Amino acid sequence: MTLLQAVKSRLNFATGVALLVAINGIVLFLPVLQRGVAHSNAASGSFGSWKEALNFLALLEIPGFVVGFVLVLMSLGLLMKSRISWFFALLLLVATVCVDFFILKRPDGVTFFSFITIAVLGFYWRRFDHYSLAIGSFFAVVSIASLIVYSTLGTLYIGDGFSPPVTDLQTAFYFAIVVMSTVGFGDIVPHTTDARFFTLTVIILGITIFAISVASIAGPLISSNIQRIVKGRITHMARKNHYILVGVGSLAQNVYKSLTDRGEHVTVVCAPGTQHDLPEKADVIEGDPSAASTLKIAGAGEAKYIVTLCDSDAEIVFTVLAAKEVAGDDTQIIALVNETRNMPKVKRVSPTMVLSLPLLGSELLVRTLQGDQINNDLITEMFFGKRNSLG
Repeated sequence: MTLLQAVKSRLNFATGVALLVAINGIVLFLPVLQRGVAHSNAASGSFGSWKEALNFLALLEIPGFVVGFVLVLMSLGLLMKSRISWFFALLLLVATVCVDFFILKRPDGVTFFSFITIAVLGFYWRRFDHYSLAIGSFFAVVSIASLIVYSTLGTLYIGDGFSPPVTDLQTAFYFAIVVMSTVGFGDIVPHTTDARFFTLTVIILGITIFAISVASIAGPLISSNIQRIVKGRITHMARKNHYILVGVGSLAQNVYKSLTDRGEHVTVVCAPGTQHDLPEKADVIEGDPSAASTLKIAGAGEAKYIVTLCDSDAEIVFTVLAAKEVAGDDTQIIALVNETRNMPKVKRVSPTMVLSLPLLGSELLVRTLQGDQINNDLITEMFFGKRNSLG
């Protein structure tokens, strides 16, 4: 294997997208950071007020610094294909581009690079489907903390624009929290144009970030619980002698369509919040596919087949282990491996059958090239008569 092949084998779409977002974040906050470091030694101890201390950064640079820093954090979540990281990164980049075009009216190279990153995020939007409560909570906390920093520093910078003037950190922090939460006590009022527009930005960002944070954490949990209650109880009686498909990729959706067209009942298991194009009437259970409790709700004990069609071979291994805990005596567990080199690892968990599409495709191609007739008997032989070669 060449060095280039070795690098490609370790990279995937998530790595490339995360790298683009990280570069975007770095070019936004690095100039401000460098200017701050360059002036810190010369200006150390010479500031008479908070406004003087913030003056060398300039108010318009504070949002850029915060956005850049948050984008770098979002890139870490994109490496894990986190949906909430994808959404926050897209939201911040779109906001940055809009500010450059419509407010500052001076788009530059960073603006057009942000356009490219937005296009890449949009192209891969279906691929960022992983949801984790821990990741969602972390990025919600980071976003709220970043907004607090922005609103507190901005309030200090425009301190004379408020009545009474804001001159200390405690008052600025108090005003920031009041505005972010849209309480509006009225004890501190903006009376200049700059202060009023700044207050509006904090209100809009506060409402947006709080709403997104609550939705990203509570939404999937509530949706999953409601779906478990409704589908788990109402359709439980129909989950017998059925098929369980784990995953909602293109292959899983094609298998679902073929089975339902034949009149079979199919239950699909996927992670909470996963996007898919399955019909609304589809029997879909959102939950951790590698959890025995989720497969039990899907009726694993009464199923004909449990077919793992996950995007990751590691997920397949854990799903097979969970399925073996709750599957019935007659339930067949089929593992469809994505990478042929992982077949020995999947075989160690002993599913009923291990298949690899690359191996199956190559076998069919070779037989076609050699003039062999492809019929149902041959397909049956390849699946069941030659399990050693195909799985």
